[in-house]
Amino acid sequence: MVVHVGVIGVGVMGADHARKLARVVSGAELVAVSDFAVDTAEAVAAELGARVHVDGHQLIIDPAVDAVVIATRDDTHADLVLAAMRAGKPVMCEKPLAPTAAECRELIATQTALGLPTELVAVGFMRRFDPSYLALRDRVRDAQLGAPLVVHCVSRTVHTYPGGDSASTITNSAIHELDIVPWLLDSPIVEVSWQHGRSSAHSGTRQDPQFYLLRTASDVLVTVELFLNARYGYDTRCEVVMETGTAALALPAALTVDAERRRGVDYPADWIPRYSDAYRIELQEWIDAIAGGRPSSLASAQDGLRASVVADALVESMNSGGAWVKVASG
Repeated sequence: MVVHVGVIGVGVMGADHARKLARVVSGAELVAVSDFAVDTAEAVAAELGARVHVDGHQLIIDPAVDAVVIATRDDTHADLVLAAMRAGKPVMCEKPLAPTAAECRELIATQTALGLPTELVAVGFMRRFDPSYLALRDRVRDAQLGAPLVVHCVSRTVHTYPGGDSASTITNSAIHELDIVPWLLDSPIVEVSWQHGRSSAHSGTRQDPQFYLLRTASDVLVTVELFLNARYGYDTRCEVVMETGTAALALPAALTVDAERRRGVDYPADWIPRYSDAYRIELQEWIDAIAGGRPSSLASAQDGLRASVVADALVESMNSGGAWVKVASG
C-alpha cells in the first residue's frame, strides 16, 4: 500500500519532511503541499512533483491525500489537527501539539467524542527515534551504573527566528526536553522552577538563555539550559549521572580537522543535520503503521498533552519569579 501524503507548512522543517517523504521514505508518495507563502509552496511542489493547495484546510479535504503532516506555526496546529480529525485522516503534527495544555485537552476530548482511534494523531517528538538518545535510554534502563540521580540537558541554537517571546522558548523549544526527560527516565515531571541570569546581547526582548529545574516522580533532579542565540552552532547535550558512573550523548561529527596545532569539529547551523536520521526513522515508522493498519510508536496526543502541562507550569514559574510550581495532571 502506498500512503499519499500532504504536507502543510513547507518552511525549513516542513520542506525537509516533504523531501524525505518524496525521496527516502518507502511506501510514501508526496502528493500535495501548502504554505501561507505561496511562492515557497510552489517552489517545493515544483522540486518534488506535488501539487499546491491554497491553504491547509483544502489540502486536508483533498480526496487524493491519505495522511497529513503539519509543520506550520505553533498557533495553527490545533485548528489543523482538528480538521484532520474531522476528515478521519492520520496526522503527524510537529511539536507542540498546541501551545497550551488547554488546547491539547480540547483536541483529545474531540478525538474521544468522535470515537477516533488514539493513533490517528501523532506528535513529532523525533528525539525518541534518535539513535544516540535510544542508546542513552538503554544504558539508563539496564541499571548497570545504578539508579539515575541527576540529569543535565543543554539545548543551544545559532539564533532565534523573528517573533516569539520568553514563553515561546518554553512551548516551542524546551518542549523537546519536556518530552524526552520522562521518556528517558520512565518517570513524569512533577515540579518545575524557571530561572535566569544575564541575558544575551543578541536576545532582543526574549530572556535568553533560560535555565530550568525539573523534578521527576522518581526524585531525579534535572537541569535544562535553553540558549537560542548561542551563535556558535546547533548543539544538544544530555548527561545522566548514576550511582557508579555517567552516560552522555556524544557530539555528532562526521569529520575532525587537525590544523595549526588545533583539533576541531564543525557544528551544524540548525537541527536538520543533527536529527536527520531521527526524522527519517520517525516518518518511516509513521508510514509503515498507516500502511499496516497498526498503532505507531510515535508520541501520541496524550504525550503531547503531558509535555504541554509541564510547559504551562514553567510559564507559571516564569511569571512567579522562579517559584517552584507543581505540574498538573496530564
